[in-house]
Amino acid sequence: MSDLAPRTPGSRFRKILAKGCIAIPGVFNALSARLAQRAGFQALYQSGAALSAGTFALPDVGIVTQTEFAQQAQYLTQAVSLPVISDADTGFGEPLAVERTVQLFERAGLAGLHLEDQELPKRCGHLSGKSLVSREAMVAKIRAAVTARMDPGFVIIARTDSRATLGLAEALDRAHAYLDAGADMIFPEALESPEEFARFAREIPAPLLANMTEFGKSPLLTVRQLGDLGYSAVLFPVTLLRTAMKAVEQALGQLAAEGTQAGFVDKMQTRAELYDVLEYTGYEDRDRTYFGGAGGGAAN
Repeated sequence: MSDLAPRTPGSRFRKILAKGCIAIPGVFNALSARLAQRAGFQALYQSGAALSAGTFALPDVGIVTQTEFAQQAQYLTQAVSLPVISDADTGFGEPLAVERTVQLFERAGLAGLHLEDQELPKRCGHLSGKSLVSREAMVAKIRAAVTARMDPGFVIIARTDSRATLGLAEALDRAHAYLDAGADMIFPEALESPEEFARFAREIPAPLLANMTEFGKSPLLTVRQLGDLGYSAVLFPVTLLRTAMKAVEQALGQLAAEGTQAGFVDKMQTRAELYDVLEYTGYEDRDRTYFGGAGGGAAN
């Protein structure tokens, strides 16, 4: 990747990647994005699986539209100062649809997106039963994405799901073809061993993105391990949503059984902690200044 000045989200993301392998958590709403920023992460991810489940209660099968993705992405990018990259599924159609996807995502303030080489209806990358478009069809989509971006720093990541259906050799061949078409970064999905991750890093001369999703086909390697292998970034796409939903499930069960929340108040984010994340005091202070400091505008 070229060393662009850190002005746009994409160029800032590229500069971060150049410093070493980073962890990129999937955030499922603006508040979780704010918390991830406070925790010290350098970039964030909008996961299609987390978006489909967490916002729409839908499976990750390509039902959520490109405009819904872009709108939700805008909520994330407005809540934080970190670069955010996004899942873009199959690009939501053929190359002309991919053009519009890139334009919408770039306008939403994203730093980049990844496109996958599955056919619709798509499936989670770690499930069986996937089918792929031809190598030529995916190359056309990548060319469309590269042509459509206004900011040359906007990062086009090519994901290949071919390991699970066509084997590792085909995944490597496709990765080379996608780089030749202009992709900035390669995302090999559902690799099945540390050796496969290592081989990809040896044979693909580009920044690589690893996916450490839980309950999938890939072993859960650490960011350090993957960095040592040669990867630039590691996604944790649904980790936060799974953790949060398990806590909600347990709280609902206890509330239903006991009729009170008294037994798990200590597990909650306090009012003060929430207001701190929301920067509530700053809103009150600004409101008072608009009334000349008299305090007339702020509700109690």
